[in-house]
Amino acid sequence: MMDKLRGLEHRYEVLEAQLSAPETYGDPALVARLNREQRELEPVVGAWRALEGRRRDLAEAEALMGDPDMKDLAREEFAQAKEDVERLELELKLLLLPRDPNDGKNVIVEIRAGVGGEEAALFAHSLHRMYTMYAERRGWTVEVTSLSETELGGVKELSMVIEGEGAYSRLKFESGVHRVQRVPETESGGRIHTSTATVAVLPEVDEVEFELNPADIEMQVFRSSGAGGQHVNKTSSAVRLIHKPTGTVVECQQERSQFQNRDKAMQILRARLYDEQVQAQAEEVTAQRRSQVGSGMRNERIRTYNFPQGRVTDHRIGLTLYKIEAVMDGGLDEVIDGLVTADQAERLRRSEEH
Repeated sequence: MMDKLRGLEHRYEVLEAQLSAPETYGDPALVARLNREQRELEPVVGAWRALEGRRRDLAEAEALMGDPDMKDLAREEFAQAKEDVERLELELKLLLLPRDPNDGKNVIVEIRAGVGGEEAALFAHSLHRMYTMYAERRGWTVEVTSLSETELGGVKELSMVIEGEGAYSRLKFESGVHRVQRVPETESGGRIHTSTATVAVLPEVDEVEFELNPADIEMQVFRSSGAGGQHVNKTSSAVRLIHKPTGTVVECQQERSQFQNRDKAMQILRARLYDEQVQAQAEEVTAQRRSQVGSGMRNERIRTYNFPQGRVTDHRIGLTLYKIEAVMDGGLDEVIDGLVTADQAERLRRSEEH
């Protein structure tokens, strides 16, 4: 591991030198690539340099413990340096774990109402609001590409693209069945109903990564419509793409231009087919996937939102927070941080076993 870390530090120094060279700035694509590689190496190199510094401090403190005048001070410094070394060693182990190749990508989030009729659709709308507010907190951009609403403003089905640094690395844990327990606005008797909505988080995939055969795609155009089938666009700008080999259907109607809708629909279709391919491959290691925090299995209930008790429970890590309003207003970091930590611990355990 030491040789690998020294090699990464050397590469970081080479990148610094390249980025300082005036001739580099004549090639914007090269500058972008070098900056991206440097940003990826920065946390590892920073932790490695801090570790080396604290190891030197540890050795110096140990040497001073034999000096009667410095013994007490040296003992304190030794204890602190030892604690820092252990923390930094663990941090480096986590940083050196193989990265999910999709972590740096933008995401396509699909939300669908599940069991519970109108209340399920209203809950799907609440989830859309929650993710939109979370994205705003992190400085990400959100664009709804397809939306099917109910008369009461609920969401039957919705697709949106979220763009921003680390979007997939944070949101990938949201895939699965979300359950809500609350008294619906439409319920006059005050009874608590249980409803569900399904969330799918797909990494954005470009044409190089996943190529679609145009002959496999049928395109249909139609008029955009709102809740209850009311036409909101007098021209046929909405696009429906059908992938004939799999029967996968994608619609996009949020843009005014048919060409823009087609491009967005192709983007979603590519991501969905890529995800289906990944899911199919993952079935071969189902047992392993079930042991992972972020398994992303679509049919697994991952979280319950209980409004009468004001609590949110993530069933994968047994985390319960009594701050439902804050979570529904986009305060998801505490939940996602717990999922990230559990996922890292599981991957570290498996790497040490091998």
